[in-house]
Amino acid sequence: MSRKFSLAYLTIPGTDPIEQIRIAAKAGYDCVGLRPIPMHLPNEPLFQFDKDSGLFKLIKKTLSDTGIQLMDIELARVREDLKVEDYESAFSAGAELGATDVLSSVWTSNKEFAIEQFAKICDLAATYNLRVNLEFVTFSGVPGLSEALEILKAVNRPNAALMVDTLHAHRSKVAAKDLAEVDNSLYGFIHLCDGPGYIPSLDDPEMIGVAREGRLYPGDGEIDLKGMLQAMPQKPISIELPNSKEIQMRGTLGHALQCLEKAKKLLAY
Repeated sequence: MSRKFSLAYLTIPGTDPIEQIRIAAKAGYDCVGLRPIPMHLPNEPLFQFDKDSGLFKLIKKTLSDTGIQLMDIELARVREDLKVEDYESAFSAGAELGATDVLSSVWTSNKEFAIEQFAKICDLAATYNLRVNLEFVTFSGVPGLSEALEILKAVNRPNAALMVDTLHAHRSKVAAKDLAEVDNSLYGFIHLCDGPGYIPSLDDPEMIGVAREGRLYPGDGEIDLKGMLQAMPQKPISIELPNSKEIQMRGTLGHALQCLEKAKKLLAY
């Protein structure tokens, strides 16, 4: 069975779910990842299909019409000012639309709190048959592979998985050999993009800047993508590749097309 490719929300950020699904279909993706859970960012567009029945129905119809699947919803964060129970309506609506996965990350330095809250997210997601993918982010409360594995071991939930973003893995100095040592059963889906080989310091604006709007097409950067992908099982690939300059030049569809073309070329599809 061939590997599935999903178009992540952040690749064409701010695009409404209907248009995102249509773009994914035109570009040749199998799935999409949608963001019904607000990030509470300035000027953030809200696509809360769990609270908007009209939007929910449109998404359901568009998924059916295009044959695109909803793979994951985001972003169930662990943070002191966020309540896990507030994610339930998004989990419920996402599952009803066919989602299989939830993306999660940790934004606290309190390890005990992180473990407790992540376990709650997993338990809530389990009631909707959703797998929770824990992403380690270089500038987050879980900055690396070892910290993520520690949390997964501590919660010991059957629906908890490891999500590797290739940019964050590179910047957290996680090599292909490190990924190869992880139990294959722990892996969830994968976020794919390329980026500069240079690793900025945490206080360098490039650390967050590149992650949010300057990622590179697979093969155009200096990350060991082939090594990383060969070290992990053949899980679905979600292309998360925000690049404001490329979107401005190519448009959202052109950018999505280039992302998938470059990814398939890297994997010799």
